[in-house]
Amino acid sequence: MPAGRASDPRGRGERNVPPSRRQVRARRDSAQRKPTGKPGAPKRRPASRPKSSTGGAFKLSSTRRAAVLALLVCVMALSVAVPLRTYLSQRDELAAQETQRAELEIQVRQLEQRKQELSDPAQVEAEARARLGYVRPGETPYIVEVPQAPAPPPPLAPGDDGVPWYEEMWNSVLGKES
Repeated sequence: MPAGRASDPRGRGERNVPPSRRQVRARRDSAQRKPTGKPGAPKRRPASRPKSSTGGAFKLSSTRRAAVLALLVCVMALSVAVPLRTYLSQRDELAAQETQRAELEIQVRQLEQRKQELSDPAQVEAEARARLGYVRPGETPYIVEVPQAPAPPPPLAPGDDGVPWYEEMWNSVLGKES
């Protein structure tokens, strides 16, 4: 029996193997046993190497290993995609909020300045006179209305003689020139 093969525990061995398979095994076994070197030289045994199998890690073929690797890469990409999308959208929202906050701070400063201006009674009186038309008791208000000139009519387009479009079309059908 070749080296590395366990014998059949029931002792049947090669009895159940059909004759054609026995011949194939015999040829394979004889091909493995090659005489080496000189007839009287001691036989050298090759250094024990680990059996090379296409199984690799977890006894998977290279195609299956590549498929598993591709699957792992896809799973990792998908597991990173959702948090990354959330991070990017929140970063954009944060930038927008910062911009809005800066604008609101400017507006608050302007309103505080306006509040300081309106705390002066003279300023309040000036605003009331200008915007609301208030007058003091005993004053006579005068309102001057400036007449506005009417806007001039738009100029006529070239070739427009004031005839409606449907009359122009009918005249062109009849062959009349207007």
